[in-house]
Amino acid sequence: MGAVVADDGPSGVKAPDGGWGWAVLFGCFIITGFSYAFPKAVSVFFKELIREFGIGYSDTAWISSILLAMLYGTGPLCSVCVNRFGCRPVMLVGGLFASMGMVIASFCTSIVQIYLTAGVITGLGLALNFQPSLIMLNRYFDKRRPLANGLSAAGSPVFLCALSPLGQILQHEYGWRGGFLILGGMLLNCCVCGALMRPLEPPKKSEDTKEPAEKKVKKKLLDFSVFKDGGFVIYALAASIMVLGLFVPPVFVVSYAKDLGYHDTKAAFLLTILGFIDIFARPICGMVAGLKWVRPRCVYLFSFAMIFNGFTDLMGSMSADYGGLVVFCIFFGISYGMVGALQFEVLMAIVGTQKFSSAIGLVLLAEAMAVLIGPPSAGKLLDATGRYMFVFIIAGIEVTTSALVLALGNFFCIKKKSEEPHTKEEAAEREELNKSEDKTPEDAKVDSIEVEQFLKDEPEKNGEVVTNPETCV
Repeated sequence: MGAVVADDGPSGVKAPDGGWGWAVLFGCFIITGFSYAFPKAVSVFFKELIREFGIGYSDTAWISSILLAMLYGTGPLCSVCVNRFGCRPVMLVGGLFASMGMVIASFCTSIVQIYLTAGVITGLGLALNFQPSLIMLNRYFDKRRPLANGLSAAGSPVFLCALSPLGQILQHEYGWRGGFLILGGMLLNCCVCGALMRPLEPPKKSEDTKEPAEKKVKKKLLDFSVFKDGGFVIYALAASIMVLGLFVPPVFVVSYAKDLGYHDTKAAFLLTILGFIDIFARPICGMVAGLKWVRPRCVYLFSFAMIFNGFTDLMGSMSADYGGLVVFCIFFGISYGMVGALQFEVLMAIVGTQKFSSAIGLVLLAEAMAVLIGPPSAGKLLDATGRYMFVFIIAGIEVTTSALVLALGNFFCIKKKSEEPHTKEEAAEREELNKSEDKTPEDAKVDSIEVEQFLKDEPEKNGEVVTNPETCV
């Protein structure tokens, strides 16, 4: 589980680690920004929706909840669509859905209609863009993949810092209907990003030999064999526990500052600090994760990031003034950025390119359940106790527990895997020795002819090294 899976993608083409991959990275940056920041940016329009429809804040909050639920919960559906039609067509359709949902929402006359349009349709469109973009990023980058993941993950805080002020301007100038209409037009850029996802072309001379294998892979619309991998099961369990508490502090930190008696603007500035730190933390963490010594142990760096995040929550629970909350937001921004940069990189390293499209869908589905449980349960705890300290403590315990599950599970998986290949190699060597002792001179001649033919065919592969997707480095 802790080792890096080296493979060349479903098409048998080695990841270029550059070239058109930088265009793919740019598209993934934009898609990630829209997917994670849009549900939070829509909250700017909640006050006008409350006045328009005469509803409460809890009713409008369902819009963001439905968006996040669709983004996470439709993971298996996205995996099936990608495995059936490919990344680019799915993203183009997703961009149309995301834009259409916001445009139709601008003409809605009830909050239920907004749930269906801005929530379900737009959420589905963002999901159909987010997951394929990560899959394409994984196919285009191998050696530089940690850095690529860090840069693409930085789209979330960058867009959050941009979309929230933009939403306020649109609300002031055009109202919520005009704002929804303009945001719907902006989401059409997802179609442009989808057009950038050019599929890798396989070598012409290897098509005849690899066609049967590729056809078998394409028939599996959702590969449940990933559950046979102990590393994936441990990762999915740890990620589900982590999500229970990971998103709780950013949701409650502003209210925490207001209850301490600080002005609304000053309280909201805490999220700006957190987002600003997060912008730099993600690419820097991606660079560190790409180092030769660190990358094979990337899962332990991910565990450290979660422990760091959980410990920050525990310390933040003791904040008694604005200065303490500022320090909390700085360290939380660092740890939150590390988690955001590493979570999909570690999953890619565990399952490899061929199974990643199915694995990420199943993991997102598991996280969707935790996302729906985490913040509401924290809200009930706050209502029962009236103290934010307990909310932050529970969140810290949940994230720290997930880190221990991942680190300890990974340690035992590595121990088992390191012993098994060793014994298999010894057995294979003994078999080869026994066969070599029984070989006749004629067999030796046949072997020499095969070696010569192999050396002749080798230059025709343009210097590419064909690797086994299940081989751990």
